[in-house]
Amino acid sequence: MTVETLAFDEALRKEYPMIAGCDEVGRGCLAGPVVTATVILPPNTDIEGVMDSKKIPKDKHEDLARKIFDVAIEVRMGIKNPEEIDDINILQATKQAMRDSISSLVNKPDLVLIDGNDKQLLETAYPEQTVIKGDHHSLTIGAASVIAKYVRDQIMLNADKDYPGYGFATNAGYGTAKHLSALVELGITPLHRKTFKPISQNIGIWKTNDSATRKIEQ
Repeated sequence: MTVETLAFDEALRKEYPMIAGCDEVGRGCLAGPVVTATVILPPNTDIEGVMDSKKIPKDKHEDLARKIFDVAIEVRMGIKNPEEIDDINILQATKQAMRDSISSLVNKPDLVLIDGNDKQLLETAYPEQTVIKGDHHSLTIGAASVIAKYVRDQIMLNADKDYPGYGFATNAGYGTAKHLSALVELGITPLHRKTFKPISQNIGIWKTNDSATRKIEQ
C-alpha cells in the first residue's frame, strides 16, 4: 500500500514539488465535531502502515500519528463543532474545516490533494485536485486521514468522560446500538447533531442531557 501511495504523490511532485493532503473524519457521526487535517510531507517519505484510517487498528493510531507528526513538514487541523454543523449543514461545515486547516499553513503548497469528488473542491488560494478514495491512493491524504482520526478520537475520549453511557470512547459518536439506546434513556447532549436523524425526529420527545460541566471546545 505505501509503495503505491508514495508513487502516486511522487509522480505529481514532478510538476508540484510541495504537495499538501487534506482529509476529514466524522461526517457521518451523530455526535461530536467534524475534524480535518492538512499534512505536508517531505519528498520520498515512506511511512509504513499509512492508509485509510478506518482500516488501521485503533491501538496503532497513536504510534502512527506520532510518526507522521515527527516527519511532516507541517500539520494543520480544522474543527467544526455540532452547533456549527447544524447551522450550515455537514458538507459546508466539512469544507470550511478543510479550508481552515489549509489557510493556516505556513508553508505554501503547490498543490492540495483533497479526499473526495469534485463536490469537495474548496476554492482555496492554491491549485486543488480531488481524489476519490484518496486515502487509498495518496500517502499524503492517507497521513491526513490518520491525523484527523487520531485527534477526533481523543476528543471523543474526553466526551465519554463528560457524558458517560453513550459509548463515545468506543463508537466515536457513530450511531451504534448502544449509542441509540442511550439517547432514548439518557437524552440528547450538547454534543449531538440535532439536524441528524434520528435525533431530529425525536426533538421534544427525548429528554435533554446537559449536565456535564466540561464541553468540547473548538
